[in-house]
Amino acid sequence: MFKKKAFAVIASSLMVASLALAGCSSSSSTDEASADGEKVIKFMHLWPEGSSNAQFSIVKDIIGEYEAEHDVKIETEILNPDQYREKLKVLASSNELPDIGMTWSDGFIQPYVEGEMLAPLDDVTTDGVEFIPGVKESYAVDGKTYGLPLELNISYVFYNKEIFEKHNLEVPETFEEYKNVVKTLADNGVVPTTVGAKDGWPASFWFMYMADRIGGPTILTDVIDGKAKFDDPAIKQAAEEIQNLVDMGGFVKGASALSNDDAKGYFMNEQAAMFLTATWELPNYTTSPDVTQEFKDKIGYFKFPTYEGGKGSSIDSYVGGPGVGLFVAEDSKVQDEAKDFVGYLVKRWGEKSVTDAGVIPATKVDTASLDLDPMYIEILDDLGSASNVTTYFDTQSSPAVSELHHDLVTALFGKQITPEEFVKQHADEIAKEQE
Repeated sequence: MFKKKAFAVIASSLMVASLALAGCSSSSSTDEASADGEKVIKFMHLWPEGSSNAQFSIVKDIIGEYEAEHDVKIETEILNPDQYREKLKVLASSNELPDIGMTWSDGFIQPYVEGEMLAPLDDVTTDGVEFIPGVKESYAVDGKTYGLPLELNISYVFYNKEIFEKHNLEVPETFEEYKNVVKTLADNGVVPTTVGAKDGWPASFWFMYMADRIGGPTILTDVIDGKAKFDDPAIKQAAEEIQNLVDMGGFVKGASALSNDDAKGYFMNEQAAMFLTATWELPNYTTSPDVTQEFKDKIGYFKFPTYEGGKGSSIDSYVGGPGVGLFVAEDSKVQDEAKDFVGYLVKRWGEKSVTDAGVIPATKVDTASLDLDPMYIEILDDLGSASNVTTYFDTQSSPAVSELHHDLVTALFGKQITPEEFVKQHADEIAKEQE
């Protein structure tokens, strides 16, 4: 596994990070009590009202419930996911993490734990909560749990059924069939697929699935574990297929300059036929009151197609894994109160997220008596029959490798590097950390 030097990489590289981000906090005070003497918990999360309204509303409601029952005030700072990642690094570099924040699992959380910035959460009370097997463990380091997960996500290609019907298209099950869909749409002036490659991670879904389908479902995890090399021919072939799709006009123009929110807009406004994303977008296609039923009725999904001759022969192998979880800062002056709220939030989130947001929680939910959207039920069934779920490569990786991966995926989609350069730069960085 990677040597314990990743946090130093974060700290040294982010001392010069954006001052605008560092100064945008609405809750940067170090006071631990409000004017009337109640304890104040500072909570930073990544579900803004505008782009994640269902999640935002649930968290807001839970905060209101908790404040009504406890003598505490919870102050929130809310950023979109990309801003959040950068702000978290800035705060970590100056040892000013909020009392409670959101984190990703595996490689992402490792340097924060090694920097002794996060408190163990094994003593948090979560009575009646049963986590989906393997999800909570992704937040453990050396036998201690440093994050409690809220979500479980898998990725699908969502598509506009009306656009498909207009062009007499069938849902593709193989990559060759998918390329025929792309060609038909592009030839008729329709954007086949939207993707935001500017920040790397949304476009990485394409790379990860191609690697799975060509090299087999464990190939990227094997790279992390030192059992395979990133310059494996199957991984290079996956990068080549990405650029083949770019050459075919398979993605929205200027994808490497688009954020995930920018790209999502093309799909939501019916300017693109397909959108490969994760199940955190389910509210927009099922339950969100901010999206018309007319649009929701047009949206379907399909599993990423198989690749002829590839080692990943199962269409039931997914890219996904734990979504965000909650941490408590080791240096928090209200650590006991923060842990109590984290336990409360995890439990209430599991109860409310299914019905109120249509997202998949990291905790088991008895759905038998719930009135759920058919798409949600189908996806829960998919999870039950999944042959494999590969955790996102950038989540498994160390922060340094993850950051490089994002940059290189952006460059790959923009054809600023070749597939050979793409795999070599990854392989070199990973080899350095595995020395």
